[in-house]
Amino acid sequence: MNFYDVAGTVNTAFILVSLYGVFSQLKKIGRRKRTSDNSVRPTALLSINQITVSYLAYLSFFIYGYSIEPFNHYIVWPRLIAALLVLQIIKEILIDRKSLTAITSFSFAAGSLVLAVVGLFYGETIADEGKVISTSIIFVVSVLIAQGYFHQIRLIIKSGQTGAVDLKMSQFILMMDISTIVFALSMGLKEGWPLLVLAITSGVTKLIIMYLFKWVATSPLAEKRRISELA
Repeated sequence: MNFYDVAGTVNTAFILVSLYGVFSQLKKIGRRKRTSDNSVRPTALLSINQITVSYLAYLSFFIYGYSIEPFNHYIVWPRLIAALLVLQIIKEILIDRKSLTAITSFSFAAGSLVLAVVGLFYGETIADEGKVISTSIIFVVSVLIAQGYFHQIRLIIKSGQTGAVDLKMSQFILMMDISTIVFALSMGLKEGWPLLVLAITSGVTKLIIMYLFKWVATSPLAEKRRISELA
């Protein structure tokens, strides 16, 4: 087994581990839905912007994996499963908020998933076009991740609390990002640079989110802002 196969196997394992983080986020939403406190919103402070961008990140990896030669099973199937799970989070936000933004995000996410799966079955006939499209998507999603997580970070700092945001999801996805960086390097920069850009961007944002959990718990400013929110 060469370095590529080892890195691919490890990355797949960490993607599966990251799915536990997504499950943890869904479980936290479920617990908040079951609370008897009517003031608790199940998806409070969860940025629909950030969650949708996370979904697009998984989906773009899925498309990229079947667009390159050879077909990359290490990338394709774990990312498809992850995209389906994150789509469930978007659905929970839709159920909770019923806003135009949530409806638009869910409709866009579901529609893009259908198109991506159709592309999988026509991968051989549109391989070159698919690679260009998926590379472009990954580059755009990298920019959107920075923007989306900035929005999530701003919500936490402004309110002084993390709300429905789940720490485990960020921790496990960070582990996946690190393994993706190693896997991208094993592919070579020519094929792996899009994955490298996206994984580094995602990893940096997760580190900031994780720090904010500590900030919320220890900062007098965060406490002051929480009190202000209740006033």
